[in-house]
Amino acid sequence: MKAVVCGAGIAGLAAAQCLSRHGWEVVMLERAPAPRAQGYMIDFMGPEYDAAEAMGILPRLRELGYAVDEAGYYDETGRQRAVIRHDAFAKPVGGRLLSIMRPDLELALRESLPGDVELRFGAEVTAVSDRESGVRVGMAEGTDYEADLLVGADGVHSTVRGLVFGPEHGYFKYLDFHTAAFTFEDPKVQPLVRDRFCLSDSTGAQLGCYGLRDGRVAVFAVHRTPDPTLPADRAAALRREYRGLGWIAPRVLAACPPDDEVYYDQVAQIVMPRWSSGHVVLVGGAGSWHGRGNRGTRSCSRGADGAGGCDRESSWWGWTFPLPPRQRESSGRSRRHMSPTALPCGRGRSWTGGLKAATLPGSGYSTVDVGEVLPLAAPPSRGSKPRPGGPPPQFAVLAGIPVVDVDDGARGPVRDGREEEDDRAPAGCRPQWVRSA
Repeated sequence: MKAVVCGAGIAGLAAAQCLSRHGWEVVMLERAPAPRAQGYMIDFMGPEYDAAEAMGILPRLRELGYAVDEAGYYDETGRQRAVIRHDAFAKPVGGRLLSIMRPDLELALRESLPGDVELRFGAEVTAVSDRESGVRVGMAEGTDYEADLLVGADGVHSTVRGLVFGPEHGYFKYLDFHTAAFTFEDPKVQPLVRDRFCLSDSTGAQLGCYGLRDGRVAVFAVHRTPDPTLPADRAAALRREYRGLGWIAPRVLAACPPDDEVYYDQVAQIVMPRWSSGHVVLVGGAGSWHGRGNRGTRSCSRGADGAGGCDRESSWWGWTFPLPPRQRESSGRSRRHMSPTALPCGRGRSWTGGLKAATLPGSGYSTVDVGEVLPLAAPPSRGSKPRPGGPPPQFAVLAGIPVVDVDDGARGPVRDGREEEDDRAPAGCRPQWVRSA
């Protein structure tokens, strides 16, 4: 059995690793000329942590990961306005939590690929022909691949999805945010943000910084804008949108690197009634969230323990993966409620919305990179498990195969546009408020 995986990001690498270990011949095709150097810090907990452990990459992730002492909000003068300690995240999950940069996570996944997996960079897919006997994948250079399965793991702007399911505009939901990430060196800023997440206590636009072990500072940014058009000059757009934030923001913006070293994209959601067609299946951002938006989403894995390998008679693409009505409603609510929880309209909201939601055990806060590897939807019936021969559970979770159940009642502390009290967090997991001087 042969599989072609289009996309060498987190979802694609996870898919390739697990398919190969279950006896598939795997070819990976990545359009980019090299691995992406930009990306956010990612927190692994819950099902994502379990998946990494089952895949055998957890020791390497611990080696590459970071010890984060706290996350806090800082005003324009540098005063800490609110803080939550690392233990508030770690204790509810028994210490099974780690933080790692996205490029390092991809590195660990690439290193875990079995030696017989062929990984090609600079390989652009231009045609897909799905037939009864299999699928043919056409390349820009004129070569073709014949396979039993095509995995579209090529992100929110998926080429595979466009070729098989139709144009992007039929599925793409812009969520009124742009997001960016980059790294820079500054010996004055790095000590201020070492071993902690520092978020601007701001509205409309928010910067986050954290110090890396090699002396660099990693930056992520998100701001509201009704215009989905991406800027021609990324650095200039960031300086324009984030000016006036104060504290370290001027130094951060002044150090913004050239456009080819800045990750910049829309925050968006792909809404689809199904993720498979014939011999083609979509995973990760190609069929789900993209950007920074679903940190408050609560997901719990329903994957089966010890699922076996896949074959043509009992394969996971035998599922059509329809999105149940319950999940369609939950998906819509997630999108409607994203704006007030992801980036507050008022300063007080940033503390009570962000930190309180973050402390709920099992809330999924800061889980794996926003739409890249989060599970997507429930199987056809609530609580059901993958059929025998379906994808192994770790692949299902890390690669985004829709075999999870979403708690549609867990929408965080902001509901119907109003902030509500939520006492579900145990006393040891509530944010510690810092009195301003």
